[in-house]
Amino acid sequence: MASSEPPALGSPSPSLGPGSGSGDMEVACWFDEEFKFILLPVSYAVVFVVGLSLNIPTLFLFLFRLHPWDATATYMFHLALSDTLYVLSLPTLIYYYAARNDWPFGTGLCKFVRFLFYWNLYSSVLFLTCISVHRYLGICHPLRALRWGRRHVANLICLAVWLIVAACLVPNLFFVTTSTRGDTTLCHDTTKPEDFDHYVHFSSAVMALLFGLPFLVTLVCYGLMARRLWRPLPGAAQSSSRLRSLRTIAVVLTVFAICFVPFHITRTIYYLARLLEANCYTLGIVNITYKVTRPLASANSCLDPVLYLLTGDKYRRQLRQLCCKRPNQARTVSSLVLVSRPEESSCR
Repeated sequence: MASSEPPALGSPSPSLGPGSGSGDMEVACWFDEEFKFILLPVSYAVVFVVGLSLNIPTLFLFLFRLHPWDATATYMFHLALSDTLYVLSLPTLIYYYAARNDWPFGTGLCKFVRFLFYWNLYSSVLFLTCISVHRYLGICHPLRALRWGRRHVANLICLAVWLIVAACLVPNLFFVTTSTRGDTTLCHDTTKPEDFDHYVHFSSAVMALLFGLPFLVTLVCYGLMARRLWRPLPGAAQSSSRLRSLRTIAVVLTVFAICFVPFHITRTIYYLARLLEANCYTLGIVNITYKVTRPLASANSCLDPVLYLLTGDKYRRQLRQLCCKRPNQARTVSSLVLVSRPEESSCR
């Protein structure tokens, strides 16, 4: 997830700008970005290992152990699928930054990897929003939840999410490209410098539609849910539902606060600073801040499984059985254990 990769060294100096194909002289800012070649490969490698080890078992449980799905399970499965597809694309970016911005895989794969990042990012945002709205309906409008919470409706909504996000990001396939600088080939996350102004307008529209609006909907739903849950609810079942709802609120807001909000804020400031031609000192600070928050956007692939663990009772039971079940265990346990609940087994 590189930027359009401005050159790197120190302060403003007259030089050939990265987009000056005709030899026109312009003033360029040069930044020291040595930290990027350590931070990004290491952080992406951690996300790849952790994300794959968490999401592959999650997909296995959803596909083979957790049927039939309800609406919430449907949204969570598609969220896990989105995260898995993203982490599978990270090895190419790990190599790219470890090789100091040298992309040997061709323009087509560059476009696909950049597209896949944003597809995962905004699909995750929308699936988390779907989970939030579904939980809100269940708490505040139970009768509507009976109609909108059906599994076939959830499947249609998930299909719409995949298609809407892909359609909104199609222009990104045209903007993203590769270019050469000396002996290295850059894989731009944005576009060529001469098209950067157009890219900023496109990116701002996508961010408002696929992040700003869903984030606002999520906040409104959780605000209304918090007001409803503040009232006393009698009964153990309602208390269990309250606890799951509070866990959902906590996990989803944590994912937004850690992964999505910092990345979008710093990226917006970075784009504006470049568009408004800020001085090199300001641009340097913004550039560093933006690159530091980029791994956070990828970390949602590692944090999303916490949502399944904390809010899905059936998911926890199946995961416990998957991790702790021993061969012939049923033959050796006592009759007292056989009639006890799974949660009370020695695998706790």
